[in-house]
Amino acid sequence: MNLCELEKQEAAPTWKKSFGFHPLAAFADHGASGNGEPLAIVLRTSSAGSNTAADHIETTRLALAQLPRHLCRRVLVRTDSGGGTHGFLEWLTAPSRRLHYSVGMTITEDMQDAVLKVPAGSWTPAYDGDGQVRDGAWVADITGMLDLSSWPAGMRVIVRKERPHPGAQLRFTDVDGHRFTAFATDAKKGQLADLELRHRPRARCEDRIRNAKDTGLRNLPLKGFAQNQVWCEIVALACELLAWTQLLALTGAARRWEPKRLRLRLFSVAGRLARGGRRLRLRLAEHWPWAVDITAAIARLQAIPSG
Repeated sequence: MNLCELEKQEAAPTWKKSFGFHPLAAFADHGASGNGEPLAIVLRTSSAGSNTAADHIETTRLALAQLPRHLCRRVLVRTDSGGGTHGFLEWLTAPSRRLHYSVGMTITEDMQDAVLKVPAGSWTPAYDGDGQVRDGAWVADITGMLDLSSWPAGMRVIVRKERPHPGAQLRFTDVDGHRFTAFATDAKKGQLADLELRHRPRARCEDRIRNAKDTGLRNLPLKGFAQNQVWCEIVALACELLAWTQLLALTGAARRWEPKRLRLRLFSVAGRLARGGRRLRLRLAEHWPWAVDITAAIARLQAIPSG
């Protein structure tokens, strides 16, 4: 959600009792060792639903248009449960697109009933982020226990069960004292734990959204809706520059630094341009803790072949 003043065009009350907008964003995931590249940010009013298929289709279409043509046939679309709708999945599975998907699903009563009927021996241990067995978490395939006749052919529904951490409050969708999450995928092969592990990094999108808010998306400053759409494009451009700067110039943990940390350690350093011997030199304070990182980043950028 984005907060704004009452006079903003198309602004509406949010479900948090505030006032603003409800944009929908798509990011290219560069993996755990990198940042995320914004592909599309669609500005919507706060009254827009989180599971509106038309908005998901528009956002995905805009995102795919940003990718090189030869990569559009190798895309895995991941969403939260807002993308688990008939309309969106039917669009994704159109033969002309050849897309793959792994989207969250809302736990319905039918799923709850199916979960309770899964034999104890059918639950497979889930993996942690390192691909090792995670204690207290399991996955199961409940596709054959559901009526999926109205959904795209070949869709599978996989459920994750885990013990809540101490002090966690159970939700009304939790069953038998465990926390459950479900996702749908078109993957025909692969171990259940591997497919669930492939889906879980979708949560990195929440980090990308937080970064976008820290780069200008938190508060839309302009009055007109079209003007704020332009503002969203500017925010996307800023996020794009940060993502590729980190991919091309930084290494290690610095590739995952968020905007606030980048501003503190790299962008706010005092420097001076000095000319001498027909050369231009950047001089940084020797005591700055990250001066070496900055000079190394500049050297990497200069080493990139031009053209």
